[in-house]
Amino acid sequence: MRKRIFLLICIMCTLVHSIAAQPEKNSNPGFLTKAFVHPGMAQSKQDLDYMREMVVKGIQPWKTAFDNLKKNTSLDFIPKPFAEISVGPYGANSIGGREFSESAETAYNHALMWYITKDKAYARKAIEILNAWSYVLRGFDANNAKLNVGLFGYYYLNAAEILKHTDSGWASKDLQQFTQMVLTVLYPTIKDFFTEANGNWDASMISTIMCIGVFTDNHENFNRAVERFYWGEGNSGITRYLYPGGQCQETTRDWGHVQLGIGEFAKAAQTADTQGLDFYSVADDRLAQGFEYTARFMLGEHIDLFGVFTDRDNDKFRDIYESIYQHYKDTKGLLLPYTEKAIKQHTRPKSSVGFLTAAKAPVSNAPAKTSLYTGFDKFLKPTVIGALKGKSKMLPANSIFVKPGESIQKAIDSNQKSGKWIILEAGVHTLETPLKIYSGTLLAGQGRETIIFPAPQIGTAIINGEEILADVTIRDLLIEGATKVIENADPNHDRRSRSYMNAPSREGIIFKSKEKDGIQNITFENITVQNFTKNGVAIVGGKNIRINQCDFSDNGASVVPGAGFHHNLHLSYITNCDIISSRFDTSPYGNGINATFCQNVKVINSEMARNGLSGIRCAESSRITINNSLAEGNNEHGIFIEKQMNPCKDITIHQNTVQNNRYCGIDAQTAIQLNNKDNRSLHNGRE
Repeated sequence: MRKRIFLLICIMCTLVHSIAAQPEKNSNPGFLTKAFVHPGMAQSKQDLDYMREMVVKGIQPWKTAFDNLKKNTSLDFIPKPFAEISVGPYGANSIGGREFSESAETAYNHALMWYITKDKAYARKAIEILNAWSYVLRGFDANNAKLNVGLFGYYYLNAAEILKHTDSGWASKDLQQFTQMVLTVLYPTIKDFFTEANGNWDASMISTIMCIGVFTDNHENFNRAVERFYWGEGNSGITRYLYPGGQCQETTRDWGHVQLGIGEFAKAAQTADTQGLDFYSVADDRLAQGFEYTARFMLGEHIDLFGVFTDRDNDKFRDIYESIYQHYKDTKGLLLPYTEKAIKQHTRPKSSVGFLTAAKAPVSNAPAKTSLYTGFDKFLKPTVIGALKGKSKMLPANSIFVKPGESIQKAIDSNQKSGKWIILEAGVHTLETPLKIYSGTLLAGQGRETIIFPAPQIGTAIINGEEILADVTIRDLLIEGATKVIENADPNHDRRSRSYMNAPSREGIIFKSKEKDGIQNITFENITVQNFTKNGVAIVGGKNIRINQCDFSDNGASVVPGAGFHHNLHLSYITNCDIISSRFDTSPYGNGINATFCQNVKVINSEMARNGLSGIRCAESSRITINNSLAEGNNEHGIFIEKQMNPCKDITIHQNTVQNNRYCGIDAQTAIQLNNKDNRSLHNGRE
């Protein structure tokens, strides 16, 4: 009997251990599991019926939108299908591209006209267009292959969804042929997305793949796009394309592409809404933030941004604003003021499909009254973080001023231990050799207009000039790691070229000492360190480090010794480090902050977003505090407390927002003495 009891206990222990060892299953509620709604893309049947009812009754603005649609929908249209479509960058050398896009929009127009008027002539024309391409098209090639399918597949699929679920007269064999084109031509072209491009590409593919999933009743395909929306890589996904406050990955490029990207995300959100998923509220209403930010600037008001302003295409309003405006007004009872103004002043008079498909059927729990959307203000702003516009703070009259072209090194060398500030005047200060910093150096610029630029042939911008380095302050300047100071009109082009293994090896501020606490009493304040392929800032062997209101971003590529080796900020063997109100974003292959063998590090009110690895990673460290910070859109964890040999201990993680990280929001499983509470953890991939 005792043997049986012992055997039973052993079996139970084995089972418990086996269950505990299982990886946590992803049960994220953001995925669609229930049956699809049909029609189920831009509009449900209820939405389509409501649209038709309002048009038939002649109610404005439906009447005007319908009149515009009818004017733009000709039964004389003749589709001109191609077997293979080839389109180069920006539409160059197009073979079949224009014909493909024209047919897409025209087919959808006719399908909508059919639903509203019940005139079979419109249904027959829409079917004619879809059939023409279904029996001919075999593939896509050249630069814009994925973009063509992403942008225009949406219209083909919405048209087909209406025809499929009405008595349109679409023959079964033709429907099957269209489905074959969708599954064997369109879907294979875009199923793997294209992270290397600007984010509008993947936004369009997310939208179209969702529609493919709906049309073919394929949850796997649909949820593939949902996953991309939440946790995209590169410039893809909602928190990688739209930053806190609404700035877009393409804001410094031009406003035409910004509108293209947020418009494609709005289409995806509309399809998700039809299927019962809420993309709108993700990341503190990030999509609404993006629309308000964009409309505000295009209407002539001031915005703040990280990077360089552009006004390219800021006078060309796309008809993208209706769906998000209608959703917030009718479903949430919130008015988006700048979006509303853009609609009334610029897009509504000429809108057709944009408005007709945006105004959804009234919901039973609609708010009784509306209030003004006040936006989202809890984020680090470019008016506070990094090198700022304008001159630096007041400095002593005996400061040493250095003009661009004059030697910074000479000024530092000749004023060692003098206690005088070295002021770099506005302009580009090119370094032909690494700048050596000595104890007591006080170095400042005149804000963002002061740029330290290491010449392309040198690898490091700033280093310590002595093994024991103490009492150094660097503030109010920008350190540029790109091989040219003026970025390309398309910033993603430059970022992509820096991300490759064979890019030039360049690093920003590197203070290293073999001595224990050799680097002491170092302060960085309001400096920007950006675009270095190796570490932006690395401090090894030191104590009493203070980083205040800095921006270390876009550093850490895959140059040798390889991806994951370089970061925006790397700290090792550091005691006492305060990181306050600073930004560590968009390291292509590294962590925002990487801390190893550190003690008493505090990260307060900071942002670690869109990094190739984790927002912040700590290993072999103790007394780490991370409070009131944002870690979002990182390719691994938001906050990662890792054990290599010995666990980290005495870890405090309080009141942080960790969202849309591909792995965990907070992974601190191995930490000892963990105090982890009051954190907002939302839409992380493994939670």
